[in-house]
Amino acid sequence: MIVPGSALDRLATAAGIVPRYRDVTGALRETGADAARALLAAMGLPAGTEPEALDALDMLRAPPAEGGYDGWHVVTSGAPAQIEGQGPWHLLAEDGTEAGGDAAGRVSLPALSAGYHRLLLDGRALLVIAAPPTLPAPARGWGVTLPLYGLRTAAEGGFGDYADLSAAVTGLGGTGADFVGINPIHAGFPTDPDAFSPYSPSSRQRLNTAHLALPGRPGSPGDLIDYAADRPAHLAALRAAYAALSDAARAASVAHATDDADLWRFAVHQALADRHGPYWPDWPAALRRPDNPEVAAFAAAAGDGPAFHAWAQQEAATQLGQVRDAAAAAGMRHGLYLDLAVGTHPGGAETWAEPEVFARGVSLGAPPDAFSPGGQSWGIAPFDPRALAARGFKPFIDTLRAQFRFARLLRVDHVLGFERAFWVPENGAPGAYVTMPRAALLAITRIEAARAGATVVGEDLGNVPEGLRDAMQEAGVLGCRVAMFERDQEADVTRYRPGSAYDTLTLASFASHDLPTWKGWRTGRDLEWWARIGQLPGEDLPAARATRAAEVAAFDTAHGTADGTADALHLALAGSAAALVAVQAEDMLGLTEQPNLPGTIDAHPNWRRRLPVPAADLGRDAQVLRSAALMRR
Repeated sequence: MIVPGSALDRLATAAGIVPRYRDVTGALRETGADAARALLAAMGLPAGTEPEALDALDMLRAPPAEGGYDGWHVVTSGAPAQIEGQGPWHLLAEDGTEAGGDAAGRVSLPALSAGYHRLLLDGRALLVIAAPPTLPAPARGWGVTLPLYGLRTAAEGGFGDYADLSAAVTGLGGTGADFVGINPIHAGFPTDPDAFSPYSPSSRQRLNTAHLALPGRPGSPGDLIDYAADRPAHLAALRAAYAALSDAARAASVAHATDDADLWRFAVHQALADRHGPYWPDWPAALRRPDNPEVAAFAAAAGDGPAFHAWAQQEAATQLGQVRDAAAAAGMRHGLYLDLAVGTHPGGAETWAEPEVFARGVSLGAPPDAFSPGGQSWGIAPFDPRALAARGFKPFIDTLRAQFRFARLLRVDHVLGFERAFWVPENGAPGAYVTMPRAALLAITRIEAARAGATVVGEDLGNVPEGLRDAMQEAGVLGCRVAMFERDQEADVTRYRPGSAYDTLTLASFASHDLPTWKGWRTGRDLEWWARIGQLPGEDLPAARATRAAEVAAFDTAHGTADGTADALHLALAGSAAALVAVQAEDMLGLTEQPNLPGTIDAHPNWRRRLPVPAADLGRDAQVLRSAALMRR
């Protein structure tokens, strides 16, 4: 227990640690002293004793590093604004214009264009985030979500690439689809064939080069993707393609990369990973920080190592740009629907490049609930909100821009993290919530989405904080309505909400990549998997099946899907009140198995299942065409 009024209590409050919260059952959970100390340590604020906590309070009050920010304010773009303050002030706008004056209690700012502006006031540097008040609502439409990796059939072998995606987009665009959604395509770990989860990336600001289309299209056949064989083969073919370039082409690539300091830093990281292993905490100590002289010495002596990775990033951007253009040519209203992972791997390029903005020794996760009595730890590093704000939110801005370069529709995974993030200490202490700067994150999202002409969807599922959905709606950020979860449960009676009751400013779907398919859900295939891997005791399986049968019957009553066909499901989704509807390729094709079984690594073939129809044939497949016709109606 944290003693009220103690230095630990004051420090935890100042650092944004949530003292208590209600879980999904409504029970009140208190944040204990051990949890608070572990989270504070992750922020670089040691508080093992009261004197340490007092010292950490002083650290909190210290000014930021040179060029950093002491605080931030959100104002409405295009309108004059006032900020509390006293004394001389000077504003440097993003476009280079300047203004100033002497404030007597309030700073009267001129109307600012949307963007990020630096205000110097009373010896402090403040970030002024001028954002449009809301994003425009999208026109009503529908699209298809599919697994990029699964766009190669068992006969074709290997895993899907950007050329396959371009073919799929062209075909599906011809059926009237407004978008095609895929799992995250952030940069991964090329030298670790087992690190293929799209939700544990090395960097969200760079692209996954494993999906580069190459001549010869290497890969082994079979019902499931064999990453252990196919990823090294693809990387070898990629290196061969680079080696075949002319000297002039390689020189031009290097010149382009070295003009982009962030790209070159990433390329150096990848070259270091080739030499010392995929995860930087395992490297020699002198190479664990990008600004160390040993890193510069390595880059100078590494030959084509960094240049190869810079070229691969440039090729990935070119090929993904071709997919974006193919979507536009097919008449898609939104085109690519990309997915922004909630966090990044603690041993990847993103945390190596900017370690100061990430909390260390903790993982993002979720508190205990009925599905996970022990809670969840996802093994990914969270942003430290205080350090992120001191950097003017630049890492978050750069991450959004990396997505909007190609996407006109963006899904923000676990948008609950805009309000508060659940950190799970690696030392075994209980987890707790940390407050995030919601107003700033939403404002930045509005700015970047508006600049790209894009729509944003926030995955607002789980233990949703009070007020978050209202704030999203005000910002014009769509929520998610997963039909499988849209129900009211009283005692032993389950009632599903009909699609006509969904909020308009949402994207509706039946399920997601983490849930059973329509066919799998109705037959209880996911229950069989849980029983097979030991998460559901065998003696409990009959009762679980009975519960599922009751859920299916209740769903059918609410949605008119009693015949159990995908057509009935898609007709129900098409009639929902949601502005956007996403249909899963697995449901269109009548598949039983789901892409990912959360909480498993090797027990279930996650991210390895192939679609049975070639990417170029999706737009001509009879089942897909039937679903598309229902969605158009």
